[in-house]
Amino acid sequence: MLSLAAYRAAIALDEPFRPSVPAAPADRAAEQVRSALRLLADDPAAARLGPRDLSDMDATTARSVLRALLTVRAPGPLPEGAAEALDAVLGAERALGPTVSADQLPVVSAEFPVALWRGDITSLAADAIVNAANSALLGCFQPLHACIDNAIHNAAGPRLRDDCATVMTLQGAPEPTGTAKITRGYHLPARYVLHTVGPVIDGRPGASDAEALASSYRSCLDLAAEVETVRTLAFCAVSTGVFGYPKQEAAPVALRTVAEWLDDRPGRFDRIVFTVFGADDETAYRRALDAR
Repeated sequence: MLSLAAYRAAIALDEPFRPSVPAAPADRAAEQVRSALRLLADDPAAARLGPRDLSDMDATTARSVLRALLTVRAPGPLPEGAAEALDAVLGAERALGPTVSADQLPVVSAEFPVALWRGDITSLAADAIVNAANSALLGCFQPLHACIDNAIHNAAGPRLRDDCATVMTLQGAPEPTGTAKITRGYHLPARYVLHTVGPVIDGRPGASDAEALASSYRSCLDLAAEVETVRTLAFCAVSTGVFGYPKQEAAPVALRTVAEWLDDRPGRFDRIVFTVFGADDETAYRRALDAR
């Protein structure tokens, strides 16, 4: 498995992201979406989506098409001018969207700096957030698929996939289950993204599945601890979506693993956030917290 030292400089991990252009004003964001689509019209990804007539497309549809195009697009250089148009669009969306500060979320106690928050992880201003990735580590290529991997790549922009491709090229092999890599977050409120591959479950999880899930959480914590500026870290509910791990069984594993890690390294992180999206996820974590 590739160490952080082997790819840290290759993806300029420690350099703050600076967009090529400022965010578009709200009244010009739709114009920038259309500009990006025009600039990407000759990209091979556009052909996969079929012909599109921008003249008959409303702003909402145009943004959905742009998102789908970027989802199916392979990593690699953008056409001239497209990076600027995308920076204007994504910057505007971040500026207009709600942002929640991880620092303000209430924790269980000073001795156990863990918070539970229900919301969209792409709107959370933590130092780092965790993405539930697949072994290719390049994001979801299924247009408009409702997975966390897709949502994070959509909000961050195509540079995120480029960084993941750089890391995977250097590694030369798929990412093993239970491990993690880190990249910058680009247009996300979070500065970094940790990409971890959790176990895929078909049926009831066994002891080896629980250990693989725990390994994903430990790997993220260990890797985040190597980056000195990461003080707040937000987890998604790893493996509980399309990977099939039952939520009521995953939450205690996640909570126990993080608690043990914090006990061994008190003070390393200011706050660990368990981010949940649905009511069933929240219920699973509240039960796990109550059972501590």
